[in-house]
Amino acid sequence: MTAERPRFRKTAIASGLVTEDQIRTAVVTLLQNRSDRRTATDVSDKQLASQLVKMKVVTAYQADQLMTGRTKLDLGPYIITDWIGQGGMGQVFKAVHAMLGRESAIKVLPIHKSTPDAIENFRREIRAQAKLDHSNLVRAFDAGKDGNVHYLVVEYVAGTDLRRLVRTKGKLSVQQGANIIMQAAEGLEHAHKRNLIHRDIKPGNILVTPDGIAKVSDLGLAFHLNDPNDPRLGKIVGTADYLSPEQIKAPLDVTEVSDIYSLGCTLYYAITGKVPFPGGTPKSKARRHLQETPWHPRRFNEEVSDDFVDLIGDMMEKDPSERIQSAREVAERLAPWASDDSPLMSEDIGRQRWQPAPLQSVDNQDTDPNFDVAEMAMNEISDPSQSSNLQGTLGVGDPGLDTGSFSSSGIASIPNGNSTVEQFNLAGRLPKDLPLYRIQTVFWVGLISLFVGLLIGFIAGYLAL
Repeated sequence: MTAERPRFRKTAIASGLVTEDQIRTAVVTLLQNRSDRRTATDVSDKQLASQLVKMKVVTAYQADQLMTGRTKLDLGPYIITDWIGQGGMGQVFKAVHAMLGRESAIKVLPIHKSTPDAIENFRREIRAQAKLDHSNLVRAFDAGKDGNVHYLVVEYVAGTDLRRLVRTKGKLSVQQGANIIMQAAEGLEHAHKRNLIHRDIKPGNILVTPDGIAKVSDLGLAFHLNDPNDPRLGKIVGTADYLSPEQIKAPLDVTEVSDIYSLGCTLYYAITGKVPFPGGTPKSKARRHLQETPWHPRRFNEEVSDDFVDLIGDMMEKDPSERIQSAREVAERLAPWASDDSPLMSEDIGRQRWQPAPLQSVDNQDTDPNFDVAEMAMNEISDPSQSSNLQGTLGVGDPGLDTGSFSSSGIASIPNGNSTVEQFNLAGRLPKDLPLYRIQTVFWVGLISLFVGLLIGFIAGYLAL
């Protein structure tokens, strides 16, 4: 053990994050806090690392990395201070500019994924994000290459993303959901005017600050409408829970309204706490986006008005031509519900305002399994032959089921010719039907329980004889 102790000190100094004087100060502090007589060699690496964190010489993340023997914790002029998460195209770190002291987020393309195509896609993302400058979009600050590592530096947004917010606090009020999605729509409008389609709008890509500012992030899958040379053109990319029908069956026809459909799914999630089609595989989710309708939003949030349901339905129309045609119109229609400027992340969000959850069913599963397809998880339906087969075998309007009956997935089959708003009203029982439904359920459960009890009593009596 003693032979290993100097390793951390050498690694820390070699990294450039810690000086000899800081090491000595940390050791002296540790020895002063001990009643027994010890020497510097009796201070373990773990104790020294912990003390340096307390002294704010290094962060906890940096200390952990130094403990493993890593000495390089910088990318160009940026010092890595923490790990944020895994993005669609690589890891994301928190960093600070060594000279400016500005905190940023750095997206790093992993070396093992640095194929020529991946590098070109990464450069496309950098160039795309560099053209955008809007308060509701995550801004790009810088980009570079350190050795073989390509990286993109973007605005660091303190707070959380919408997915984590809902999972932590529960479904949002109509006002809170409208406020967040209205801001996201305004950011998307800025991108759409520059012919950029996001293609992966979802709760995890909408960041929310403690002050209630929403910012759309992660343009890794975005592409230019007017760029026929974009290698991602015509490929099914995105996240299964929020894919528009045209992204699945006609990916060459993706336009701005594809983002609006995904934003509608995101709004549905925000105010209900449920993805539109919970459970199942990416392929089954894709089929359901093509031919089925989610449960009526009021099933999960009694505050939702008819007008607000109409708005969600207009955003989630399966026919792109029937959908709201611009992000600007989405923002304008959401404005009346988003007028309250109270912080979205206050403790009020956590208040128990909602009815008990509906009876257990397929629509009461855990929220957002976060299936990231991005050309990989959706590969079972990504090639044209699979896409045409999907449409041919799972066409809209199953002739074997009447309106209001339930398919094997537990969702009502929807006939052709109805708008999404009308389909909401047909897709399962609305709140006004729930009391009768619950009474019927209690009656049948009681009757079955009585029958089972009598049967068990009969068998027990027979065996006693």
